[in-house]
Amino acid sequence: MKKRCSWVPKDDALYTAYHDREWGVPVYDDRKLFEFLILEGFQAGLSWITVLYKREHFRAAFAGFDPEKMIVFDEADMERLMADKGIIRNRLKITAALTNARAFLKIKEAFGGFSDYMWNFVDGRPIINHWRNENEIPVSTELSDKISKDLKQRGFKFVGSTIIYAHMQATGMVNDHIIDCFRYREIIQQYEQDLME
Repeated sequence: MKKRCSWVPKDDALYTAYHDREWGVPVYDDRKLFEFLILEGFQAGLSWITVLYKREHFRAAFAGFDPEKMIVFDEADMERLMADKGIIRNRLKITAALTNARAFLKIKEAFGGFSDYMWNFVDGRPIINHWRNENEIPVSTELSDKISKDLKQRGFKFVGSTIIYAHMQATGMVNDHIIDCFRYREIIQQYEQDLME
């Protein structure tokens, strides 16, 4: 029996797959990073499982999280999104997602890519933590405070420090699997292998 982080429900295949295949794996693709950032914003005040079960609906509703398409959404699109039962229908969060698409494109233009911008905060290398249990894991750090502040100055919404730290965890900027979780070592080994290729 594989040892996993304790937050993974034992009887939820979707959540288990997310933990085993995605959470904590370094992400360098701009579109994927943007998707996670938007979804983390929608999670605010809710549980991640709520968002995870709606992720495919979100992808369809937000044009595959293509910021170029999202920036031309109009009032009719807003009403369509507010009527879509497949997503979280919160006007402030929907408006923030569209605002963030514009801010994302500005960062991409200024830095050559959103990935370059984000990974620069950790010098291009994941932070490897050594937590023995989930109670040790912070909900935010000085670094997530710094990234949050910078994103806000660049026009992003729903990017508080807790949201940003969750984003860093999800996209592998930090490895917050507990040390006896089977994914902790696998992610480190994969990263080291990628460096050698």
